Amino acid sequence: MRKKRVYKKYHQPDPNYARVDVGRFINYVMVDGKKTIARKAVYDAFDKIKKQTKKEPMEIFEQALENASPMIEVFSKRIGGANYQVPREVRPSRRFMLGVRWIVNAARSKKGKPIAEKLADEIIAASKNEGDAVKKKQDMHRQAEANRAFAHFAR
Repeated sequence: MRKKRVYKKYHQPDPNYARVDVGRFINYVMVDGKKTIARKAVYDAFDKIKKQTKKEPMEIFEQALENASPMIEVFSKRIGGANYQVPREVRPSRRFMLGVRWIVNAARSKKGKPIAEKLADEIIAASKNEGDAVKKKQDMHRQAEANRAFAHFAR
């Protein structure tokens, strides 16, 4: 039986910056389909970034995504009754998804502040190669490096 065909998704850009990556970031922040609340939180976070860093928020956002997105990951493969953690390169679409997911989850895990402030703090930290999202990326790279001996099992 054939696999189901995967259709390419065409994402809408956000209204303020007219950028697809910001639109997708808003979608990841969104909870229960409340897009206007997510949009307001992301734009407030960008305003806070502009105030704190005195730089363009898009530059900081791009740098944060670059620093939080993994280059390699490990996946589990069963061979001869044993499970091996096999390292492999990450596709660009998955890189973006993982980077954004880690930034949003790191912001949500903090307590005591509005989501806009937490997002701004996490994006600024990720742009400086700090924070929980970058730590998660470094852990994944470390794990892939430790399991480099099993790279020949990759498809």
